[in-house]
Amino acid sequence: MILFYTMDLNEKITLINYLSQFISEKRKARFDEVIAHRTNHLRIVLEDLYQAHNASAVLRSCDCFGVQYVHFIENRNKFKISADVAMGSSNWLSITRHNEQEENTVNALRQLKQQGYRIVATTPHTNDVTLSELPVDRKLALVFGTEIDGITDAVRQEADEFVRIPMFGFTESFNISVCAALCMYELTTRIRRDVPQYLISEEERATIYLDWLKNSIEKSDAIIDLYYKEKKKL
Repeated sequence: MILFYTMDLNEKITLINYLSQFISEKRKARFDEVIAHRTNHLRIVLEDLYQAHNASAVLRSCDCFGVQYVHFIENRNKFKISADVAMGSSNWLSITRHNEQEENTVNALRQLKQQGYRIVATTPHTNDVTLSELPVDRKLALVFGTEIDGITDAVRQEADEFVRIPMFGFTESFNISVCAALCMYELTTRIRRDVPQYLISEEERATIYLDWLKNSIEKSDAIIDLYYKEKKKL
């Protein structure tokens, strides 16, 4: 298996140019258009979601809003993709599964903190703010909990901020996929307007582009192997 992130940038660009001949000009143009708007300033973290429909709908929203990175914390529940809901969005996103520990939440959130992310928990809380009040100048990891119980105590302890969506009806909460979509719309709008360096780096862009090409080309592994065999002959 080729690990694109281990390559240097020049090697990635060379391979992108080679693989691009195996997709149509229309698809390549679409790749170029979409990659130009991808952001790493906001990441979505889903803790123990058990309904494939809801989790897949969140993925679809991530793709639509240009949020490239999604983290699944799998303590009790293993994430499953509902193909008819996700509409292939998982092919275009960078998904990390945190499932190697008995308790994965703390490790996942602390890893994100080490990468410079503020942990934002979506739950009513004594010290919460609304989406419009949440600062977006620093990178954010937005955490959603299970459909019934919400976030765990581990998330509450690790969170740097708590955010809520104002509601004015009898129902106590939004469906998780609706909540995620509302949050992403508000935050990505403000990030694109107010944060100068919100886009993914050139290095990230090349890695993601290679993943997209690999997922789009039939027998891509064999084609990449042939590329390297031919390269060794030179």
